[in-house]
Amino acid sequence: MHCRQEITTGVFAEFKFISLILLIKPDIMKKLCTTFLAAILFFALNNAAAQSCCKKPTDMQALALNKAFKASHLPPNPINYSPEKGSMIQFRVPDGGNEGNAFYVPSDEPSDKVLLIFHEWWGLNDYIKKEAEKWQKLLGGKVSVYAVDLYDGKEAVTPDEAGKLMSKLDANRGETIINGLLQRIGAGKKVATLGWCMGGSWSFTGAVAAGNEAVGCVMYYGFPEKNPDRIKGLRCDVLYIRGNKDAFIKTADVEEFKTRVKVTGHDFTLDSFDAVHAFANPSNPNYDVKSATDAQNISLKFLKDKLSVQ
Repeated sequence: MHCRQEITTGVFAEFKFISLILLIKPDIMKKLCTTFLAAILFFALNNAAAQSCCKKPTDMQALALNKAFKASHLPPNPINYSPEKGSMIQFRVPDGGNEGNAFYVPSDEPSDKVLLIFHEWWGLNDYIKKEAEKWQKLLGGKVSVYAVDLYDGKEAVTPDEAGKLMSKLDANRGETIINGLLQRIGAGKKVATLGWCMGGSWSFTGAVAAGNEAVGCVMYYGFPEKNPDRIKGLRCDVLYIRGNKDAFIKTADVEEFKTRVKVTGHDFTLDSFDAVHAFANPSNPNYDVKSATDAQNISLKFLKDKLSVQ
């Protein structure tokens, strides 16, 4: 569908002609006005739709509706999970909109160390909550963990549902949620981030949002940021985990991302595994235990170092 600027302009040209007719024959005013208003409404709606179609989708939005991408993500198996220590919290957001949500696992004792976890395209489901509690334990109970809800309470159980949620995720809303959570957490903290797939990309967004308080960013096969201006805002090192059989994240994009991160003066560590995309996703029925465990050990060492956890 093409944008209809020329057509809309033509409609207003016709309106000028009609106006002249109305001055001569006012008795036809009612009929012509009705027809004209209907035409204006029709072209306005179609023009809006055309402009929407003309917008280039982001890599994440395009992949979200990609058949092969959806087929590579099997629906999560049912899980019976009751949180041991974590609970859902709500917090205000900077724009005064709907409150944000997160699953919060507090540190065992007062701490200035924080880990933000970003979910896969399924949403903040029980697998992610379980993962949040696991990471709190792996970090010795010395770090408060927040699993961010980017979908405002929505969860998907089928690839089609997940694709729709991911494709419709508004970047501004996502960033507003992150900023609201950071305000709730408060200043003077050491903030690290971690996420898988879609969440891997948002892990980078979260690290940039944390500014000078960011100490480390773990991205599991996230879509590499391509905007140089956004990358310039990074204030911490990056650990990027990927499968060398990943059919969706291009090696060239990762390498370009690596180069741009290094320009900021921060390290970019790339660890590759003999695995496919989403090999370590917590909700993946085909979870690659060996590769995911090796990746977890590398991530844990990185986070302990950056968060100064002994």
